Formats: sequence, structure tokens, C-alpha cells
Amino acid sequence: MTQSTAHRDAPWHGTTTLSARNADKVVVIGDGQVSMGQTVMKPNARKVRRLHDGSVIGGFAGATADAFTLFERLEAKLERHNGQLLRAAVELAKDWRTDKYLRNLEAMMIVADKEVTLVITGNGDVLEPLGGIAAIGSGGNFALSAARALADYEKDPEVLVKKAMQVAADICVYTNDQTTLETIEIQA
Repeated sequence: MTQSTAHRDAPWHGTTTLSARNADKVVVIGDGQVSMGQTVMKPNARKVRRLHDGSVIGGFAGATADAFTLFERLEAKLERHNGQLLRAAVELAKDWRTDKYLRNLEAMMIVADKEVTLVITGNGDVLEPLGGIAAIGSGGNFALSAARALADYEKDPEVLVKKAMQVAADICVYTNDQTTLETIEIQA
């Protein structure tokens, strides 16, 4: 297997992104590590951001330039569909799956607004996670497992994702503890 083939088979190295929600708020958190092979290139990248005038938050895993392209495309879809996240996500996933250029992008996204949390993939998937908890990236399974285990005991999604990300950072070498967190308040 050549190095480029290995990269295409495992493109999610170098990040962990996690989201959780309850009736009061939705939170997306991402670690800051950017890795190239076995080298940490940057420890404090910002992989979580607000979209559509702050009404949507999103985080990514995968190639940074590819993720920025997807954020731009999602932003355009949100504008076109009056901020309806589910509709914009479905339209983005359709384009991502069928467009020759977009099909080669190596990233995944978690996006959330007051109503829904979604995972969007290049396979055309738009998935709503079980229990409002979603995770992607190389440490995603560690963060997801920790968050699900904590969900019965920690009702504040902000505290929950911070604790779960610390577990992922302690286990996954492609995840660190320098995080970016964004929150949308649901109940005012």
C-alpha cells in the first residue's frame, strides 16, 4: 500500500469533533491538533465555527482545506434554503456525492442548530445521531463512547463534551486537549 493509498483509506486522522444536546442547548467541540503523519503541525487549530449568522454551529474532521470548502458550500445552501439546516445538509450531501470535484474531498462534518444535530459524509449520508450525541474523527469513537457513558450522569452538554473530549485526548494520539467549543442556547 502506498502512502497516498493509506491516506485515502484513513483520511480522518488528526482531529476529534463531538456534539451533544439537551432541551436547553446544543454544543459542538473540536480539538486543535493538526497532524501530518507522525508530526504535530499545529496544536491549536479552530475546527469548530458558527455559520449562517451564528444560528448553526459546525465542526469537521479530515483535510482542513476540504472542510473549509464544505463549510462554504453549506453556508451557500443555508442561504438558499432560509437557514433550514436539514434541507441545506441534504442538498450539500447530494452535491458532495455526485459532483466530481466534491467527491474527492476528504472530510466529515457535524452541524447543529436549535432543532437538529447532523453528521454529513461524502457518501451522501445525512445522519441524525442517537440521543443527540455525535462524534467524528480519529478520536471520535473514544469521545462518543465517553459521552454516551456520561450522559446519564452529566446533564449539561457543555460539561459532558469537555469531559468526553478529555478522555479522547488521553487515548488518541491524533487528538489533543486544546479545544474550541461553540454553544447555541435553545431555551431562552
